[in-house]
Amino acid sequence: MVLNLSAAAGVTTQAATNAPAPVCPTGDGGLIQVITDWLVSLMETVGGVGVALAIALESVFPPIPSEVILPLAGFTASRGTLNLVEAIIWATVGSLLGAWALYGISRWVGLHRIHRAADVIPGVSRKDVNKANDWFTRYGTASVLIGRVIPVVRSLISIPAGFNRMNFLHFTGWTLLGSAVWNTILVSAGYFLGSGWCSILGYLNVFEDVVIVAFIVVIVVWAVRKIRTVTSKRGAHRK
Repeated sequence: MVLNLSAAAGVTTQAATNAPAPVCPTGDGGLIQVITDWLVSLMETVGGVGVALAIALESVFPPIPSEVILPLAGFTASRGTLNLVEAIIWATVGSLLGAWALYGISRWVGLHRIHRAADVIPGVSRKDVNKANDWFTRYGTASVLIGRVIPVVRSLISIPAGFNRMNFLHFTGWTLLGSAVWNTILVSAGYFLGSGWCSILGYLNVFEDVVIVAFIVVIVVWAVRKIRTVTSKRGAHRK
């Protein structure tokens, strides 16, 4: 019995020893640190492809903004996995892939279906889609270039470009240029910050808490509006 307990303790100790150490051991274990550990592990495991994959996912599904993801790519490069130029190139490839995905989907489904999707996606409304479309209509193809360096608009601008059937080569060129500028700034910031990234995790975790609270508020407001809409429609049918 004693031998079995000793063996079990030895296995547990070995497993704990072999467990990957957190990238920033001084962090408080918040969501941002979890994301940091996962992304750095992904990027260090598969190299530049991991950078491109992370940025592409952020472009299509942006729960965490590029302002966090891109500096992490630079931080990973500072650890010796990639050099700075490689990190910027792969990040730009990821941005382009994500933009192509949104452009293709919106071009395929059209404005009407995008409006219907916006009605059921929390935190998104027809007004958001229409604003992006108005921006695109007002500034034309240049809006794709300008939009790439504006937070939130970065991903959204691909939608009106798609359902307005912007020339694909022009869309690709402006997206590539704008994304390269934005990615160079943020990836370089993370690269030169280096290990200093860990020192700002506390501030990012405060930002994380604010985002979570804001997201909950958005969900509650959306749910209340949805319930009121359904209730009013039922009342109108009864009359």
